[in-house]
Amino acid sequence: MKIKILIPVYNDWQSVFKLIDEINNLSLDPSFEISVIIVNDASNHDREDEGKNYENIYSLKILNMKKNQGHARCIATGLKYIFQKENFDYIIPMDGDGEDRPKEIEEFLNQIKNNNGKTIVGKRVKRSENFIFQICYQLHKLLTFTFTGRFIKFGNFTCLSKSTVEKMINEKATWNSFSGSLTKIEKDFLEIPSIRGNRYFGPSKMSYINLIKHSLSIISVFRKTFLIRSALFIILYILFIKSNASIITAVPLVFLLIAVYAISNLALRENMEEFDKALSNINNIDTLK
Repeated sequence: MKIKILIPVYNDWQSVFKLIDEINNLSLDPSFEISVIIVNDASNHDREDEGKNYENIYSLKILNMKKNQGHARCIATGLKYIFQKENFDYIIPMDGDGEDRPKEIEEFLNQIKNNNGKTIVGKRVKRSENFIFQICYQLHKLLTFTFTGRFIKFGNFTCLSKSTVEKMINEKATWNSFSGSLTKIEKDFLEIPSIRGNRYFGPSKMSYINLIKHSLSIISVFRKTFLIRSALFIILYILFIKSNASIITAVPLVFLLIAVYAISNLALRENMEEFDKALSNINNIDTLK
């Protein structure tokens, strides 16, 4: 069975090659043929030639992008490339910095054997960030559920069946939000517990600002539901505060209106025409194995 591991990277080459080393050192069932495809998001730091022989990895390629397009679009481009150019059974997208733990690949592959071709997601059960960030992350999940009706407990680290990949590359939301798109198009998937690991090198790139953008991007995939629920909230809230209206009580409404504006702008990223042309952004392909 052919498994493609898809890794987006921007400059963090030291982490990516450490990750590949750890994947190569996993004790995996030899019936699985493991290949790695890295999407280089127009890094401005040159990588060092590793010159290693990854004996347990069947092939290793780097897709070098002409221009930087961001994490979600790198994954979308990688999915389209693999679907159109490679022979595969499953794709495992994962971050290249160590926060998606390579040893959990083993559990994905164990589940594949008896799941009748279903997609599998890594349900986050523990995170490595500080306490305040974790509270903010739980708040993000709560707000997403409140305004969309979808409780999304996974990120990029998943194991996508071929049928799911085909749906995703034909869904414009994939160009904007990976987890939002997957939740939209796939109703029947399996979950395995997943622990968010520590970065191999340097601090996490998931800042509070990036967390807000991540949350709003997911919500934008379900913007119709969001707008309906927002309108209902505004009506009920105004009725609730009408006898005690003040600048302070108006603050939630201001934040909600800002969110509506931001989500409307993020929704414009769902551009199927751009997604269809994604492979034209590949400058060249380095085949390391």
